[in-house]
Amino acid sequence: MAGASSGKIKEQAVKIYAKGDRVSQPQYGPGTIAEANSQHTVIEFDQHGKRTFVTSLVVLEATTEPAPMKTRAARRVKRPAKAAAAPSDGATATRKA
Repeated sequence: MAGASSGKIKEQAVKIYAKGDRVSQPQYGPGTIAEANSQHTVIEFDQHGKRTFVTSLVVLEATTEPAPMKTRAARRVKRPAKAAAAPSDGATATRKA
């Protein structure tokens, strides 16, 4: 019976971070928790965009590094609509079938 316990998987307490928490992940660096539950953790990384991890497998470390200021994309200026060209003789254009 000594070998019976070797097949059991040790249960570890999984830390579930709250939305908005700042964390750091070894491969992607610092980011902000976008969603977190017992199954998946979604992180918006500062340099690598949004990534989804399995909560029980992801290695995270809490960080106090502030999130970078997001730059807003410049709004495009609408050009004025071109005026529709009216027929010069004043007659309406019709097609004969």
